Amino acid sequence: MIKFVLILTKQGQTRLSHYYMPIELTERPTLEADVIRRILARAPGQCSFLDYEDYKIVYRRYLALYFIIGIDDDENEVATLELIHLIVETIDKYIPKVTDLDLMYNVEKMHMILDEMIMNGRVVETCKNKILAPIQLMDSQR
Repeated sequence: MIKFVLILTKQGQTRLSHYYMPIELTERPTLEADVIRRILARAPGQCSFLDYEDYKIVYRRYLALYFIIGIDDDENEVATLELIHLIVETIDKYIPKVTDLDLMYNVEKMHMILDEMIMNGRVVETCKNKILAPIQLMDSQR
């Protein structure tokens, strides 16, 4: 089961956080800071998986952003890497040449993309066109 999805900059600034488990609001910044600190301390040649508390962290860096997913111990890390790549491709299809500022200005649409892909910590949709259809419908009604 997916516990959370984070998108962070190289400087450790959170651009998007989406949690699928109950975590106190006061504990979230500590979790995010600790996770990015551990990731930034790793060498570029190391694998993209690490153990953290009760779950595994799977991450991938795209330009200046880290896409991070926390999963249960029984989830497949390689499939999670593919999910990260799908998230990036879907965001790139909606906003070509996306930057961290685009994520900040379109944060509600980024949450909608994640909501279309992941429900209650489980992946429910992987087709980019179906994921983007409700958002494009909303955009066409403006």
